[in-house]
Parts: sequence; structure tokens; C-alpha cells
Amino acid sequence: MLETISKGFRLAKARFTGKTELTADVIDEALGDVRMSLLEADVGFSVVKTFMARVKDKAMGEEIQLAAKSKDKNVRITPEQAFIKICQDELTALMGPVETEIKYARKGPTGIMMVGLQGSGKTTTVGKLARYLEKDKKKVLLVAADVYRPAAIEQLKVIGEKAGVPVYSEPAGNSPPDICERGVQYAREHGRDVVIFDTAGRLTIDEPLMNELVEIDRRCKPANIFLVLDAMIGQVSVDTAKAFNERLNLEGFIMTKLDGDTRGGAALSVKEVTGKPIKFLGMGETLDKLEEFRPEGLATRILGMGDIVGLVKDFEQVVDAEKAERDARRMLKGKFDMADFLEQIRVIKKMGSLKDLFEKMPMELPEGANIDDKELQKIEAMISSMTPKERSRPELFVESSWESIIANGRQQKRRTADYAPSRVRRVAIGSGRKETEVKELLHKFAMMRQMMQQIGQSSGLLGKIPGMKGIAQAKQMMGMDFSQFMTVPGMDQGPRAGRPPIRVNRDKDKAKRKAAKMARKKNKRR
Repeated sequence: MLETISKGFRLAKARFTGKTELTADVIDEALGDVRMSLLEADVGFSVVKTFMARVKDKAMGEEIQLAAKSKDKNVRITPEQAFIKICQDELTALMGPVETEIKYARKGPTGIMMVGLQGSGKTTTVGKLARYLEKDKKKVLLVAADVYRPAAIEQLKVIGEKAGVPVYSEPAGNSPPDICERGVQYAREHGRDVVIFDTAGRLTIDEPLMNELVEIDRRCKPANIFLVLDAMIGQVSVDTAKAFNERLNLEGFIMTKLDGDTRGGAALSVKEVTGKPIKFLGMGETLDKLEEFRPEGLATRILGMGDIVGLVKDFEQVVDAEKAERDARRMLKGKFDMADFLEQIRVIKKMGSLKDLFEKMPMELPEGANIDDKELQKIEAMISSMTPKERSRPELFVESSWESIIANGRQQKRRTADYAPSRVRRVAIGSGRKETEVKELLHKFAMMRQMMQQIGQSSGLLGKIPGMKGIAQAKQMMGMDFSQFMTVPGMDQGPRAGRPPIRVNRDKDKAKRKAAKMARKKNKRR
């Protein structure tokens, strides 16, 4: 998301590498990178000019304190950190502040009028907003007021059925203002709290369309009018926002398709140009993918700092807190099997695309990294091809053997571990994957389980944090197994790739070695 803008800020940060102070020359070079990326991302020229002036004034107009005191200690702030903090504040101010609460009528059903151009995703967004309000215990009614687009009414009925929300519609030929007015009366008679009007769109703004929308507004008096904007049409969406805002009293905007566009400059332009904020973001195709817009979260994602608050919110929507706490404690004790892994993968799939999750993490992806959601499907297929016993006891995939070696001039035997070929072959055939892929999955799983166990045993580190509970630990775990879904060109897997990272019967071998050592010491004393 917003890859073009993010690239400019990455180049700007690189300008400060090795610098010890903020100088005019370095600031101008960094702002040049940012300016170019904003313009390439279709951010309006006037908005770019204003943003550049604000950042430059803050960076050069006052002396930047690169040294600060914290608890009687001097803390050094790098020029890069100072510059990024200024950019973060100005990006947040550019898009905010935002109040995402919906206005409700004091008496009778609350009207929400959805407007926008054809193809902006308006009808799908109507269903997403209905699902969002249903979670807030509201009784929603959808009104099909788009009588021009073929199959628009049928599409809304299908979406309403998926969302579990009734749809009010009338035969073709009736005027949209009449349909909306009778829809409000129907909602009042049937005890519905909220009425969402799915109005007609056009390929371009025209006078008949605007007059029709103004008439619906006059007769139904909706408490909220939301304009649905398509981020992929760039600067055109800002011009559209200005035109609609001049004729209708817009409450705000819902930005769609922001996850599918590398530019998305409209997200930065629309508030500055119209004075009205973005209220929600449509970040996917399913009806659950409507999230409240947080300017600070989008600003930190653009700057490559992630959005932990947004990530935790996504997590809490799909995970039961008490169950997550129980699972986290069990996993941190090393009691983590393939069934748990499969459940974790399904939780991740519910949270959205892997690329979106990575962007919300405070980390920068390696250059050329490829994040593919299909990797989740591959892993799910391989685990599903295992027997219940194999899922609960992954060590069944490892078998031990003895091999002869020459050590200290003497021939000796040592125990080694390798994957059971028959089990690996069966899982590979059942899932339609290669045997090497099954081995790689087992290898990474064993490493992850060992890592969890080490964290759980690491001198009570997590327990020393006040208020730390298993749910927080589970949230931390969410970021620990993503490496297997990311491939980087030229990445070296190491000489032991595909080999078991564990030794069979390690505890028994350790006890035998200890007993042998004690026996040698006893013989020496004799």
C-alpha cells in the first residue's frame, strides 16, 4: 500500500546515513526525494507544496535539539530520527484529525446516504458498513436506490443476504427519491435503527445525477452522507470529492482499493482539499474488511514504522482473548504441535493478506522480498495431509540411525537424525507438494517450537513486565513465524537446510554422556 510514497521516504532517510547534524543541504536533498514520490503517487501539487513548506520550516526554522535528557541521562537523537518525527507529525496533521463515530438521529431511523462514481466499490462498501454497524448491535436496512445500473438491485440483495441484513427494493421505473422515502417509512414500521441508501453512480459527474442526490437528501434528511472514493483513479478522486462536496454536505469519505494501489495519493490530498476527513478504509473484498481510518497509523506505515495499534485491533477481532492466553502459556512451555500451527495459520488468514500484516509491523522488508498468501495455502495443505497422530507428535517424522566415524584415530559410532522418508513422501503426495517442501516445513516448525520454548524459559523475562499476560505473549508470537511466508532472492538456506534441527532422544543421550564422564573420572581416581 502506498509503495510509491514509502519509497520516497526511504530514500530520504538514507540521505542522513553517517550525518551528525541537520544541515540545509541534506534537508533539501531529502525533501527532493519526498517531493518526487508524492507527485508520482498523484498527490495534488498544492498539497505537496504545502507539506514540503511545513516540513522544511520545522526542520530549519528552529534549532533541532539532537540531545535530550531522560531520567538524568543524555539521550542522543540522530538527524534521521528528528527528520522522520517531523514528517510523521506533518503526515498525521495532513490527514487528520478524524472522528470515526457515525452521527445518529435523535428520533426515528438514522439515514446514511452512500454516494460515488460507478465502479468505486460503493455497493460492496454498503454491505461492509452494514456488517460494521451490525457488530455495534444496530438493526440495519439497506435500500436499493440504484435503478440504472444493470443487476445493481440483485447485487445488493446478494450482499445483504451475506451480511444478514434485509434489503428494501421496488420494481424498475420508480424514482430513487421516492424509493428512499418509502424505505425510511418501511424501516420505521419494522423497527430498524439505521437505513443505508445505495444510490446510483455515473461514469462521470453530471447534473441529473447531482440533482437526484440533492433531492434524496432534501426528502430523507440523512444524518450522514459518505462519498466512496476509488484510490486507484488518483487525482481524479480528489476532483470528484470537490464536486460532490460543493453540492452535498458530506460527512466524510470512505476510501476503497487502497490495498491494491501503489500510488494512492488521494488519501493524502482529500482532507487538505475539501476539509472533510476520510472516515473508513476498505482494505479487502470480504464484508469484514472495513476499518476505521487512523491518520497516525497510515503515517507510520508510509514511513516504514508499522502500525501496531491496527495490528492488535485486527488480532482481537478474530481471536478469543481467554483461549489465546491459554494457548500462549502452553506454547511457551514447548507444548506446540502441528494442530496449533494449523490453527494459527487460519487465524492469520482471517486477519487479511500477509502483505498488509507485514506493513503493520515495525519492520522494513528486504529489497525484492516476495510475500505470497499462497504459501499459507501450501502449508495448510501439507499439515492437513498429516494424520492426527502426526500433528500432535511431529517428532514421528524424525527417525534416528547410527553412523560410523573416525575420531581420535578410533572408529566410533554416533546417533544421527533424519526425516522418515515414507511419512514425508505420503504427506507430499497427499498435499500435491514436493518432498523438499515438506522437509522445509518440518525444519522451520521445529526451529519455531524451540524458539518459543527458549522464550518461555528465559529467566522469567516476560514475567518481569508488569501486567504482562498470555494474550500479550500470543500477540508477540504472531510475528515469529512469518519468515516462512517470505522469500528473498539469493537467500541462503545454509548447509543444514531441510535437515532436522533437533537430535533424537537428546535428553537420553545427554544422560548417557554424563554417566560415561562420571565413570571415566571414577576410573582415573582408582
